[in-house]
Amino acid sequence: MSDEAIEAFARELAGEVDEAIQSGQGSIYSEEEFTRVVLDRLGEEGAIENPTLLWQEGSFARAKYKITGYSIPDDEERLILVTTIRTGEVPPRTLARDEILTALQQAMKFYECSCRGLHTKIEPAATDASELAQHIYEARERISVLRVVLLSDGLTGLKSIDLKKAYDGTRIIVDLFGIERLHRILGQGLRRDDIVVEFEPELGGPLPCLKASSEGADYDAYLASVPGVLLADIYEKYGTRLLELNVRAFLGVRGRKSVNAGLRATIRDLPHRFLAYNNGIVATVDSMEIEDRGNGYFVVKSVRGLQIVNGGQTTASLHRARRQDGASLEGISVPAKIICVGGADLDEMVAAVSKSANSQNTVQPADFSANDPFHVAVEKLANNTWLPDGKGRWFYERARGSYGAAELKASFAAAQRRRFMLETPKERRFSKTDLAKYLNAWDGQVHQVSFGNQKNYQFFIQALKDEHPDGFEPDASWFKAFVAKAILFRTVLSIVRARKFAAFQANIVAYTVACLSWACGGRIDFDMIWTRQSISPELHGVLEGWVGEIDKALRRTAGNRMVSEWAKKVECRDALREMAFVLPDGLPPELSSKTLTAGRRSTRSGIRNDELRI
Repeated sequence: MSDEAIEAFARELAGEVDEAIQSGQGSIYSEEEFTRVVLDRLGEEGAIENPTLLWQEGSFARAKYKITGYSIPDDEERLILVTTIRTGEVPPRTLARDEILTALQQAMKFYECSCRGLHTKIEPAATDASELAQHIYEARERISVLRVVLLSDGLTGLKSIDLKKAYDGTRIIVDLFGIERLHRILGQGLRRDDIVVEFEPELGGPLPCLKASSEGADYDAYLASVPGVLLADIYEKYGTRLLELNVRAFLGVRGRKSVNAGLRATIRDLPHRFLAYNNGIVATVDSMEIEDRGNGYFVVKSVRGLQIVNGGQTTASLHRARRQDGASLEGISVPAKIICVGGADLDEMVAAVSKSANSQNTVQPADFSANDPFHVAVEKLANNTWLPDGKGRWFYERARGSYGAAELKASFAAAQRRRFMLETPKERRFSKTDLAKYLNAWDGQVHQVSFGNQKNYQFFIQALKDEHPDGFEPDASWFKAFVAKAILFRTVLSIVRARKFAAFQANIVAYTVACLSWACGGRIDFDMIWTRQSISPELHGVLEGWVGEIDKALRRTAGNRMVSEWAKKVECRDALREMAFVLPDGLPPELSSKTLTAGRRSTRSGIRNDELRI
């Protein structure tokens, strides 16, 4: 990547942070706002699972600590703590080694102090920080991997650091997300760029393999035998991020006759037969370092962007057997097919490989490809449905980076660029994960929204295909209603940001939208919102009054649990749905009695809101 490209990205990111501060919707502190912007975008890309902004610093037993965010993946065996160095300098400078070490050490100290009872000393008590510290204290025996993520607008280098058994048996992984790495993930769209496996340090040498693809193919394929210990180790490090393109989830061990129970029994009782009994894995990589040693003999030194598109259960079972059963994986080998596809065809190829590789299984979840007919139909509607003034449209970024590509294409002529920005400004752009978030929030599937963009998208698209096995083709009326929901969601987001809630803003936003839907029975004049391209001042006032109450309700119903984790529970959704968030006597125009006859149509299928399958 060129220095010019990194500098341009740094300048754009700095502008976004400054704009948020000046608008009053962001933090007044540039480092905090930089963290929020970057965490939001990394969460959107799936590089960090459902990150939460949390600024906390102090001292405990003479140890100084500081974090700027965190994430708790679903399995709760991992913890991500975030720290930030914001320089504000463009062009970006290289961070000093001492700067980096100090920031990392302070984040690690938060973990160490939390394991020793920091939550009892944080004042005031019952804050977001004390809840996180208490969670770490209670889960300290279960947490096997601590990932410390450094965010910076300076240059840090791309390499991660893996410190096995660094603190009290916990494996600590340090990830440096300097501006060059942020550019690769957020600017160039390499969302799996940080999933790197270097075989030589792990195996004491490269991984032997045979080339299986033919000359002239648009991909390279290799066959290898991967040690089970290495697969379990990779899963421990990256977790379900390895499987994000996999159409199958790890189903767990449910009885002796299940597939996973069989895997577990083989690992425990017949490890030497694992290779013979197991079909192995199919993996894709964005790039790989490979060496041809002649006579058809190849070795793989490293891979980047690893995804296990078939064999997720095998991989997770190996990790679980070692972690929970204390099984030794020595002597276990797993057959592997490794496919390397570069360029714009990567996502399409991975989706096709994943669908084909899993076709023999009884579980047939959704194909998450952007080329799904539903997404193609939404894109067509976005392109052809003009705003009431006839001068603009919404832009559906069906394929990642398509908005940037369209913007670049229009930039070659000044008139075309002005027209593009007038017709489809960035504020009217939405992605697949945005679509799923807006629709699931309005449909009351708000606990699913709380799992974060990637997981919620999977929930949404699977439900869509369950409800419409023959396919669902949206029409112009559906699209206008969707845009109205998008406007509503984004308005609530701006209200919550302006109120500057200390944490859990995403949960407050999603639950506020869901509570409005529940309060009005799903009946609202979407046509009015579409025509105005905004909500009325009266509805805006109602939502302003609700967000604080919903924040309190989430905290109150969570009890001793962390709000961000509680929000993922069906019980949380049900608790808030039972609460009375009363609409005023003088209803906003979108909710007037004239429009209440519209009926309760579900976003996805036309069933009533109170009949949605939960």
